Amino acid sequence: MKIALACDHGGLNLKREIMEYLKQNGHVYVDYGTDSFDSCDYPDFALPAAEAVACGECEKGIIVCSTGIGVSIVANKVRGVRCAHCHDTYCAEFTRRHNDANVLALGEKVVGTGYALKIVETFLTTGFEGGRHQRRVDKIAEIEKKYCK
Repeated sequence: MKIALACDHGGLNLKREIMEYLKQNGHVYVDYGTDSFDSCDYPDFALPAAEAVACGECEKGIIVCSTGIGVSIVANKVRGVRCAHCHDTYCAEFTRRHNDANVLALGEKVVGTGYALKIVETFLTTGFEGGRHQRRVDKIAEIEKKYCK
């Protein structure tokens, strides 16, 4: 699977751990930055990662900042992106099963590395159930058409 990765300075340590996990598990990734601990603006990195998922260049995305909140707000401004801010495996599982989320947001200062990697694993290995959930995802797409011009 090809994954879009991005972080700001507050998520760089966790992003590096995720990169190693992805390599060890046979995934390809595109790193949209940052690669520095210097203060930077998370929209500059979360946006291109979200766009890569929206246009199909990458199948899924994983974005990280200190809390996961800022990057998730940015990603969800991109039409076609359903970004879920998860801090446990239950949410990661059900956002895939019920929402067909295609981008995962994590907070480096919220979730420890070991558990964050379990969340990543759950997100990447859980499929979308479809059925009644597809109807709901379709309604989200209609909302995007109305408001994301």
